[in-house]
Amino acid sequence: MSDRSPFETDMLTLTRFVMEKGRQAKGTGELTQLLNSMLTAIKAISSAVRKAGLAHLYGIAGSVNVTGDEVKKLDVLSNSLVINMLQSSYSTCVLVSEENKDAIITTKEKRGKYIVCFDPLDGSSNIDCLASIGTIFAIYRKTSEDEPSEKDALQPGRNIVAAGYALYGSATLVALSTGQGVDLFMLDPALGEFVLVEKDVKIKQKGKIYSLNEGYAKYFDAATSKYVQRKKFPEDGSAPYGARYVGSMVADVHRTLVYGGIFLYPANQKSPKGKLQHHLILDDRPFENLMKAPALVRVQSCGLYHRAGWRPGDHRHPACAGCEAGVHSPTSPPHSGVPG
Repeated sequence: MSDRSPFETDMLTLTRFVMEKGRQAKGTGELTQLLNSMLTAIKAISSAVRKAGLAHLYGIAGSVNVTGDEVKKLDVLSNSLVINMLQSSYSTCVLVSEENKDAIITTKEKRGKYIVCFDPLDGSSNIDCLASIGTIFAIYRKTSEDEPSEKDALQPGRNIVAAGYALYGSATLVALSTGQGVDLFMLDPALGEFVLVEKDVKIKQKGKIYSLNEGYAKYFDAATSKYVQRKKFPEDGSAPYGARYVGSMVADVHRTLVYGGIFLYPANQKSPKGKLQHHLILDDRPFENLMKAPALVRVQSCGLYHRAGWRPGDHRHPACAGCEAGVHSPTSPPHSGVPG
């Protein structure tokens, strides 16, 4: 018989993990406060998502956000939760949210040294049908002595101090990177704590799933169409890739991280430069930071914005993420906005 107890007496919770990281770094404790406040907001959002139907939180709030999406009632609630929790951590100076047109400047009496860019509820078009949705965030350190402004958020992706996402699905999970790999924590509802379930996640070298919105296939350029066709009808006689697409970037990228494969949001005739500029700092940079750690590869503009700061006028860019074999496929044409 196993001597293992049904109760873990020395579990590694995310709260403990963050405190240990802070102690190892001999920091001031501000980042620890910030991350713990973010976790509290995520727990509250998770609870709201589970109760949304009973609490009449389905449906739209009657406005659109800065990316042109209809704002859902749960978007508004989630946004307020994150903003209030982060500002009350006394560790932030600037907050950039997908739901707010302008950057939010923390009042002087609550001000700290960190900038947080976040999407409070990614995939909110899936709320009413109970599909998986998530929260995405990236944390930067203020680099100037000037008064805080939205310019403080326009830093290259390599400056990210910590990045993560929460996935609200069959369970609530947080993926977090502070620069040394990606660790996965699952919420134990009985404890009210996130518990480590997988450390230093590594993506598979090769997967068998591709993920993109083929509803836009009519508008794909020839290179994208050819790439997708070769995944479905391999010329070497191998098994075709399976298609999976949720429409929530957190869910689709997390599945790619767990199972391997490739996620694409390619440019097309309707959007020749890809996604909206706000997604660059709110969604894609956090994901790039997370996925570089487990050896997940991104291409083209992704590498550029990891090195360079975002600038007004950059507008849009395609997105692509996946395992090494999927991204650097020899069958995909170069310079196409798809893996090459």
